[in-house]
Amino acid sequence: MKTEIKLPQKFYDVLNHEGVVAIVSWGEGEPHVVNTWNSFLVITEDERILIPAYGMRKTEKNVNVNNRIKLTVGSKEVVGYKDYQGTGFLIDGTAGYLESGSTYDMMKEKFSFLTRVIEITVTAIKQTI
Repeated sequence: MKTEIKLPQKFYDVLNHEGVVAIVSWGEGEPHVVNTWNSFLVITEDERILIPAYGMRKTEKNVNVNNRIKLTVGSKEVVGYKDYQGTGFLIDGTAGYLESGSTYDMMKEKFSFLTRVIEITVTAIKQTI
C-alpha cells in the first residue's frame, strides 16, 4: 500500500548515518520495544519502510493483534532544529510481515540473515529534535 505521507529529505539524510532505530509495538499487553540499525532500513519508491527481521517474534505477535507501530530514528551527524547537531524522527505507521514474494527476495539478497521482512506504511512523521 502506498504511503500517503511524504518523507522529508532530512529523514533520508539521517539514514545515511548509522544510529539506533527503536521499533515499538503493542498487542493486548504492555508496549514492546526492539532495536535495529539505520542502515537496515530500506525505503521503497512509494516510501514504505522495509526492515529485515530475524528474531522480532514478540513484535510480529503484537502486529498480528494490532498492526499500528511506532519507530524512532536519529543521528547525531545530521543538523536538527536551530542548527543544533543531531536530529531524530518519530514515525507512526501500520506494519505487516512478509515471508515471500519479490520484496522479500530483494531484502533477502541485501540481508541474508533475515527470516521475514517488516513492511511499514507511514501514516505520520515528525521531526523530534
